[in-house]
Amino acid sequence: MTANTSSISSLSNYNRDKELQEFDNTKLGVKGLVDSGIIQIPRIFHHPPDTLFHLSNTDSSSEQDQTIPVIDLLSKQAEIVQSIRDASAKFGFFQVINRGISVCLLDRLLDRIKAFHELPPEQKIPHYRRDTTTCSSGGVGFYSNFDLFQSDAASWRDTLEIRLEQFDPKALPEVCREEVIEWDKEVKQLAKRLMRLLSEGLGLSRNRLLQMSCIERRLMVGQYYPHCPEPNKTVGITAHTDLETLTILLQDQCGGLQVNCHGKWIDVKPVHGALVISIGDTLQMICNDEYKSGEHRVFANCLSEPRVSVAVFFDPGISGIEYGPLPELVSQEKPALYQQVKFSDVLNKGLDTGLEGEGKYTINYFRL
Repeated sequence: MTANTSSISSLSNYNRDKELQEFDNTKLGVKGLVDSGIIQIPRIFHHPPDTLFHLSNTDSSSEQDQTIPVIDLLSKQAEIVQSIRDASAKFGFFQVINRGISVCLLDRLLDRIKAFHELPPEQKIPHYRRDTTTCSSGGVGFYSNFDLFQSDAASWRDTLEIRLEQFDPKALPEVCREEVIEWDKEVKQLAKRLMRLLSEGLGLSRNRLLQMSCIERRLMVGQYYPHCPEPNKTVGITAHTDLETLTILLQDQCGGLQVNCHGKWIDVKPVHGALVISIGDTLQMICNDEYKSGEHRVFANCLSEPRVSVAVFFDPGISGIEYGPLPELVSQEKPALYQQVKFSDVLNKGLDTGLEGEGKYTINYFRL
């Protein structure tokens, strides 16, 4: 049999649906694949050539004149508001320091999320589920790739998901329970402060965005990116924008997160003790493009040590309220750019499509 014939035979024998289901049935995620000693990643994780081309053609020289701002929340109020406005309009991303949350708590949280993902299988598997909205889940679930069965290719990461506004503390893994509960109290207050600052940056009253109930729900994901034996064939998270209003992200010191700024991908360099803030699609629609939802991605981890991050996504919740461009931000010169839509419609559209890839984003379905 020739090499070409062998390749064709391999293609014809590939059953993607079967392999996806077999992977999901292990309930061990990509950490389980690494622990098994694989040196080649399964084909379900192979991303298409166009995605890999964009990854390999990152212009690192762009970082010489563009970096994601690090904003000190102990600066003068006017300076903070202006810095946040500028960063939200240009990048859709910024980092904050001195935000009143103990750095010790942040370090402990990362350590405990890592510890959960590295639990023995018999302790981790009971938490495995894809739907954390059921009463039996307690608002807690562990899985690999929320869009595993919708996306064109799986990504190299595992996730601990916690619905912070409704979780049962007893359902939380004991290894990280104390830190998650403490983190939830702190991150709620920070989100409120940021929304006030973002509101002032738009020239609105400081409580305007908060009064819209657009950060009522909060979903936490503890992401785990183990070493990938073939990082040139897959990604940690493919390029996307967040559906929600606001995201607060804690990343470790390994790096790997990038933001697209006018066609150039730039690293969000880890700053110990800093939190990364991201504008989401819903806020971009509310502010009529005054702020942008930052397109971002994460490389597959080529390091020997795992990469860990914790993100909290804030959104309006599923209700009858419609969100769209605020009347104060619409004029004859700047007409409304989006429909008035329920967040549930945005969420359902996003879940239907998954992380589709560069340039294909949920927000575009709601543009006028």
